[in-house]
This record gives sequence, structure tokens and C-alpha cells, in this order.
Amino acid sequence: MVTLAARRPGRRRIVAYALSAVLVLGVALAFTSDYVRAAAKEAVRDTPEEHDPAAMASLHPAVRGYVTAVDEKDVEALVAAFAPDAVVTDTGREFRGHEEIRAWASDEVIGGRLTVLRNTPERDGTTSVLLRFDPEGPLMGFRATYLFDVDDDRIARVSMAYA
Repeated sequence: MVTLAARRPGRRRIVAYALSAVLVLGVALAFTSDYVRAAAKEAVRDTPEEHDPAAMASLHPAVRGYVTAVDEKDVEALVAAFAPDAVVTDTGREFRGHEEIRAWASDEVIGGRLTVLRNTPERDGTTSVLLRFDPEGPLMGFRATYLFDVDDDRIARVSMAYA
């Protein structure tokens, strides 16, 4: 006859294996995220500390207003750079209109640091800006490409993707 005390070490071992498996799976999932891949790539790059002067000079005034607002930590100036019905697509998430853009910027942008690395004006008020963003807090910085569409001197749409 096996006593209850004799079965406990086996259960403990099973629980320990299960917890180890959950931990390994969690770490594996974390390292497959887009953000983690982008941050890991950025960790080995040499990135300037200041905006590229030529890129800044070639930015559309509305886009320059966005960058300046982030630099000055001014959420209202950032929102003012956008048209009232503008759309922000941040790595697959969409924010529409001033209220959603204000909430997004307050939570995820203001307090962080942008460094404009390159500007590639395209056609019809569209410009592609390569930048580094260092979020506020413990997260690592990353490079991203922001594709701005400007209409009537305001940002109508911006789409962001890790570079």
C-alpha cells in the first residue's frame, strides 16, 4: 500500500515540470514579438543622438510640428498637427480622430524621444520618415518608418512599422 506521503514528491515534480514549461513558453513567445525583434536589432546599431538636420529641414511643416511636439512633450501641439478625422496606424492598431489620437499620444508617445534619421518625400504630400523612438520607461528604443500623408497642411494619416 502506497501512502499519501509517498506520492507527494511525484506531484511536486509534475508541478515543477509544468511551471518550467509555462516559463519556457512565455519566454519563447516574448522573443517572437515584433517589438522584441526590433529592439534587439536596434541594440546593435549606432544611432545618432540628434535629428539629422537635412531630414528635419525637408519635413513638411505638419510633420515637423509632430516631431517638435514630441520633443517638447506637448500632446496638444501633437494633436493640432493632425486633421480632425486623421487616422494613426501604429503597428496594426488604428486610432481615429483627435480624441483617440490624444489618448494614444498621451499613453505611448509623449515622454518618449524621437530622433529623425532620414526623410524621403514621395508624391502628393506623402513622406516616409525613418526615425528612432525611445519610449519612456524601461522599454528599449527601436527604429521605425512613419509614412505620413499630409492634406491641407495637416497630417491626414500616418502608418508606423518597425524598421
